[in-house]
Formats: sequence, C-alpha cells, structure tokens
Amino acid sequence: MLGLMMHWPLMISSLIRHADQCHGEAEIVSRTVEGPIHRYTYRDAHARARRLANALIRLGVTPGERVATLAWNGYRHFELYYGVSGIGAVIHTVNPRLFHDQLTHIINHAGDRLVFFDLTFLSLVEKLAPSCPAVTTWIAMTERAHMPDSSLQLLCYEELLAAERDDYAWPEFDEETAAGLCYTSGTTGHPKGVLFSHRSTLLHAMAVCLPDAKGYSAQSVILPIVPMFHVNAWGVPYSAPLVGAKIVFPGAGLDGKSLYELFESERVESSAGVPTVWLGLIQYMKQNKLQFSTLKRTTIGGSACPPAMMRTLRDDFGITVAHGWGMTEMSPVGTIGSPKAKHRDLSAEELMALSLTQGRPLYGVEMKIVDGEGRDLPRDGVATGNVMVKGPWVMRDYFKNDQSSPLSADGWFPTGDVGSIDPDGYLQITDRSKDVIKSGGEWISSIELENVAIGHPAVLEAAVISVFHPKWNERPLLLVVKKPNMNLSRDEMLKFYEGKIAKWSTPDDVVFVDELPHTATGKLSKKVLRESYRNYCLPTG
Repeated sequence: MLGLMMHWPLMISSLIRHADQCHGEAEIVSRTVEGPIHRYTYRDAHARARRLANALIRLGVTPGERVATLAWNGYRHFELYYGVSGIGAVIHTVNPRLFHDQLTHIINHAGDRLVFFDLTFLSLVEKLAPSCPAVTTWIAMTERAHMPDSSLQLLCYEELLAAERDDYAWPEFDEETAAGLCYTSGTTGHPKGVLFSHRSTLLHAMAVCLPDAKGYSAQSVILPIVPMFHVNAWGVPYSAPLVGAKIVFPGAGLDGKSLYELFESERVESSAGVPTVWLGLIQYMKQNKLQFSTLKRTTIGGSACPPAMMRTLRDDFGITVAHGWGMTEMSPVGTIGSPKAKHRDLSAEELMALSLTQGRPLYGVEMKIVDGEGRDLPRDGVATGNVMVKGPWVMRDYFKNDQSSPLSADGWFPTGDVGSIDPDGYLQITDRSKDVIKSGGEWISSIELENVAIGHPAVLEAAVISVFHPKWNERPLLLVVKKPNMNLSRDEMLKFYEGKIAKWSTPDDVVFVDELPHTATGKLSKKVLRESYRNYCLPTG
C-alpha cells in the first residue's frame, strides 16, 4: 500500500520560488568585480533568474546540457544556479584556480558549450578558448558599460537578460534529474566529475540548515567565504533561500581587509571557509587591533582547523567554530561538530577537545570505519581505519566514468580518509590514507604533528610529509613557515613537541620555507611537497 500524499518532486527552482513568496524582501548583497556593492532581494533574484531561463532557452540550451561558470561569489552567479538547473540543464561550476591543463580537461570532458565568466577571468578564458573547441559561446557577466575588448566574440550577460521577459514558469520533472556538476581538485590524476541531482541538492540543503548543523534561519546573515566554485560554497546558495537568510557575497575580495569590512558593514553573524582564509583574516585583525561586532559562528572545513586557530577565534574574537568534514563526492557536507545535552557540564577545554573532532554525521549520512581488508572496526574512539560513507547525497559513480564504480561491494563510498568514530558518532580524522606516515610498524598522523607545530607562537603555517628512511621506511619531515620577524631554530621547534606527542612520532627534521603550496581548494598540497622532497636526506644518529 502506498501513502496518499501529493507527488511533489524536489526541484531546485522551488527554493527560489519559496524565497520570493515568503522572504521576498530579504537582501542579497554582493561586492562586484566592477567595484560597487550591489543590493537586491530574493524577489528581484527570482525575476532575473526567470529572465535568464528564457535567455538560455533562446541560446539553444537543452535539458541535460552542461553550462559552465568561471565566477566568484556574486548575485549573477547566484542567478545562474537557479536559471540553469531550473530549465533542466546542469550548472558546471569550474574552479579557476586549477591548472590550465586541468581546466581544459574538465571543460572538454563536461562537454560545455556555454561558459559564463566574471571579468576577472577574461585573460584566463582567452587562453582556454583555443583548447576548448566545443565552447561556442562565452558570456561576460557584466553590463555593456564594462564589456571588455577581447579576441573572443563575447556576449553581454545584462543584455541577454534585458532582452527577455520574467514570465517563465519553472517546469517539474524527475527529481533525480542532474542539476549540478563539480570536479574534484585533481590531487591524484585528472579531476573527476561529481554530478548532483535536484533531489540530492534539496536534501543536502535541508540537512545543513538543522540547528545541530549550521543552524540557518530567516534571522541569519551569512557570508560564504568558501567559493561557489568549491562544491557550491558548501551548499549556502541553496540553504540560504530555503530559510530566507540574508546572503552577503564577497566577490573576489577574500583578503582580510575586504572580508572584515563586509562582515561589519552588513552585520554578518555566520560564515564558512577553509583555514587558510581565516589565517589571513586573523592576521589582519590582530595587526589592526580589530574585533567583530556581530559575527558569532563559522564553519571551517576543507582541511582540519588547527587547534591554535580555533582557540584564537574563540578566545580573542568570540567566535564559535563548527568543525566540518566532507568532500565533493558528498555534496559536500558529511559531518559538523556540535555538542549534545550530555556535554553541558564539560569544561571549556573539554568542549574544545570535542570541537577539534570533525563532528557527527548529519541525518542522511551513514558512516563506518574498516580495516585494510574491509572488515568493520568498532566505534570506540580508539580504533582507526578507512572512513566509508553512504547516503542520498553521496556519489555512487563519477561523471562519464570509464572505470569500475568506486563503491565497495556492499555499496559504501571509500573517502580516502583515515580516522576513528566514538560511541556518540563523533569522527576524528587522523589523516588522508595517502598522507599517513607508516614508520616501522606504527602509523603517525601528519595532521597531529601539524597541529602541534602551528601551536608554536612563531609558526604561521606547517606541513608534515613522509620521507624515506633506511631503517624505518618512512619518517616525518616538518616544513614550517615562520611568522614575520619571528626567530625559530630547528632544535627549538623539535623541543616544542616534548610532552605533547609520543617521542617516537616527533619529526626527524625541520625545514623552514617562505611559503607552502596549496591546492585549488586551499588545502596544503602534500603531493607537491612529497615530489619536491622525495630525495631529502634525513639526519642520522
């Protein structure tokens, strides 16, 4: 027997329609690449998204076709999120920080015919165009007054919209229809495409709004630092209209000064971003003796938030950090940290220890750890193993995959992370499977060693990689970026580890560098470091 409820497919267009009808006056504020701050409402955005839908159809875009973007967080990019998926096409958010060969690979692999781009990326698209023959239409996301001279035949975004009416009626179709396409950062081989559906996107948006997740509501003012080309800004462009929250888009201004000005002028109370961006913001605020007046909460993910950074945000700036974990293949949010009722009487430091875990799974994500042979390991907070996940917004296969499915025989997705799960479900990531250091018969967590190093007052950033050792096979090498005008010796750095970790896991050597390489999503590029130091000779004796 089936239930007698209406058949109402989960459509992304229903989010912007709901925001218009119930939160039409709520603001969307953007720092534009042209310079000025742009303001309008969800009602305005909905009308322009409908104009965009008509323009896309006039340009010949068909259901299932991929439409690419090379754009920052801004109102026009937001409109594309809804105009493209609303007609049954697929928005393909391209990460402009990838290497040229990676960019041409994913644009060609996706089969993009139209590419919308911010003016910031004009020179980039001119370089890409000869290697992307399938792209027939390049659209500059600006108005006629700012249209640039170019070797390409460009269309003007605002002229496209001005030529259309806003009377488009969003169609309904199967909720499993593809809606968005994001490629992984390609840390191992070519980037791989992850194809999201309307259903998976809606379920993910609803889950991240829950109080124990990001806790968004109609009273929220959200500034997503994480770019919309980095797994859809972790879902903010979908979850914010779901609840009617005000959105503040920072555009290309991700430096400390620009971010701080927007946080204050727009009275932002919630944010989200990777640790490297927060590092720059913290430096700017400390140098200028600044405080936040409204910001109270942020989600930090992408890579582990160092304990020193979390303490700084808490103690110096009054910010509660919700540690999150996930990946492109998970839409991306899998876990977010928040305490339970049983934790009310914990001390500040006990709560900090809880916050330093990656949190617990949202409803919709199931998680387990397994050993090297695929056997389930206990959820005791002690055993560590390979983290496996499943759920309605977890990928089952890569786009146009010509290899076997990545899923295990019993349908679980291997994340590539190593960690433990405690009886309450809190996940503690100890490393990426490819980054863990196997010294003799023991495993050493590079993340743990990095977190200790960053706690030193003279250390700005740190990375730990494995290098060859003739006796132990692998041993840890620590690479350190010192804070400006700070002195730190190798012996002082190694002595800092005493009493904080097992003596045998202390790095064998320290290398001081001016900067560390990062991936296109802001993570430390261990792949580049391992290649750079693969012939490094550790001190002996």
